[in-house]
Amino acid sequence: MAQGDVIFFDQALVDALEGVHNLETDTIKVGLTDGSVTTPSATTADPRWGAGGTVDFSAEEVTPGGNYAAGGATPAAPEVTLTGGLAQFDAGDVSWAQDPSNPTDATWAVIYNDTAAGKNALGFVDLGGAFDMTTGDLSIAWNANGIARLDQA
Repeated sequence: MAQGDVIFFDQALVDALEGVHNLETDTIKVGLTDGSVTTPSATTADPRWGAGGTVDFSAEEVTPGGNYAAGGATPAAPEVTLTGGLAQFDAGDVSWAQDPSNPTDATWAVIYNDTAAGKNALGFVDLGGAFDMTTGDLSIAWNANGIARLDQA
């Protein structure tokens, strides 16, 4: 996994097929963690942003402050499109402007479904180590091909 890659949890694929996620109408959020306890991986068992699963990433959320609010940011305009057997999920990029009261230890960005009763996590982005948001803006720009794609090929 390289810095900036979006990695989906294996459990998110099961959750999608079981109807846990509607990526167009549910509130999808991106929360930041400090990585003090858990290093996320695709195989992380039952990841959540809250209690109820095996791993609760909200327990490792960076300390809210400055331009970072508890729970993270909500990417704008989520949409799912279908073109010739290729389904794509995309939404607006997320960013937090530099602020002297921002967190100083953002290590992982966890994508989760705030609408789902269990706040099931979808995936994560490796920020490349502890990022000090007091010294610069933190921006996550999704790939031009979207956040995720499913292809019948």
